[in-house]
Amino acid sequence: MKRYDYEVEIGMDIRDIIKKPIVTEKATILKEKDKSKYTFVVDKDANKFQIKQAVETLFKVKVKNIHTANYVGKSKRMGKNIGYKSDWKKAIVKIDEGQEIQMADEV
Repeated sequence: MKRYDYEVEIGMDIRDIIKKPIVTEKATILKEKDKSKYTFVVDKDANKFQIKQAVETLFKVKVKNIHTANYVGKSKRMGKNIGYKSDWKKAIVKIDEGQEIQMADEV
């Protein structure tokens, strides 16, 4: 049973797949070199098909290809206490030329 209209054949809500855009120096340089590449933090369990469906539905663009990378969380110390950063997954999404995704940092 679908909870929302956004739940499209992928088994999970697409608004949970894309967590946030990555706005770092490296991601900005990548976007300047190739204006059709965008970088997002995505759900760890999402595959490329689910990420593609989510981007196409949320931003209404056509996705050419997707590259993903898994990152393992590091241990961090604060005095005598030891904690861990969370594991996360990064997706670099390339969209068709002539299309654009409006990001908050560009507005």
